[in-house]
Amino acid sequence: MRGLYFDGKLQYREDIPMPKMEKDESLIKILYAGICNTDKEILKGYKKFTGILGHEFVGIVEDSTDKNLIGKRIVGEINIGCYQCEFCKEGLYNHCYDRKVLGMIGKDGVFADYITLPNNNIHIVPEGVSNLEAVFAEPLSAALEITEMFHIKPKHRVAIIGDGKLGQLIAQVLSLTACDLTIIGKHLQKLNLVKDKGKVALIDELKINKYFDVVVDCTGNEQGLIVAGEIVKPKGTIILKSTYNSNTVLNPTNWVVNEVNILGSRCGPMDAALRIMERKLFSADGLIDEICSLKDYEKAFDRKAGKVIFDLKMD
Repeated sequence: MRGLYFDGKLQYREDIPMPKMEKDESLIKILYAGICNTDKEILKGYKKFTGILGHEFVGIVEDSTDKNLIGKRIVGEINIGCYQCEFCKEGLYNHCYDRKVLGMIGKDGVFADYITLPNNNIHIVPEGVSNLEAVFAEPLSAALEITEMFHIKPKHRVAIIGDGKLGQLIAQVLSLTACDLTIIGKHLQKLNLVKDKGKVALIDELKINKYFDVVVDCTGNEQGLIVAGEIVKPKGTIILKSTYNSNTVLNPTNWVVNEVNILGSRCGPMDAALRIMERKLFSADGLIDEICSLKDYEKAFDRKAGKVIFDLKMD
């Protein structure tokens, strides 16, 4: 089958063996798959992964040990727990000691014709949700994890730093809380896509200090965290959504002096993401910059900004 294989260098191949179903698994034909910033960080050495990249997708179940799933259009959770360790026994599968992560740790990803996933990881896409909407289920669930972990109140002044795809998804989610929302970024064109969700501001023109109750950093670089520390109130909260392949050197003194809470946030509830989509509380308008085939992977990964979706139905 076709796939994008990474072993220190990304390559397009057509000789990749088909994955084999194991107990309680399904075989899934990929329809669409999206490039995430994490995929780009893996190319720089993040996770030291070897195999097929990609974790954002929508597909069709072609075979399954659960016959009720066959023919269903689905998305999938990316963390695969061992179901044996103390974290799994507490339901913390995303933090399993021996977890596999789709396209990142010990599990081939979705930039290929087929994948396998445990049936427990599979979520059926509602009929009213399109394929190109469904491919955003995983990152939208990550945005929802913010509200799962932290109670954002309508009276809170909240800032999102980063105007990329994740920042825009977070803006869509946090606007539903009726908080006083500001989205901060570098690109006016991207900020205009979310100006109906809150106030927008260019980071180079920012003149705010110690103002926000909550600041969400999704820039993917340490500068975002520096800005977050400058604009969060004393006893406020910084929520970190960025992952990147570098060692960040920061002085935490101001966090200590100002008693700032630092909260890491990762994967979230995919069933809730699909409900958001089904209820038309999510829009993919402006989120997709290009749709291309796997063969065009070099151009797709060379894009400095914007969202690229692979259409696996293309030759």
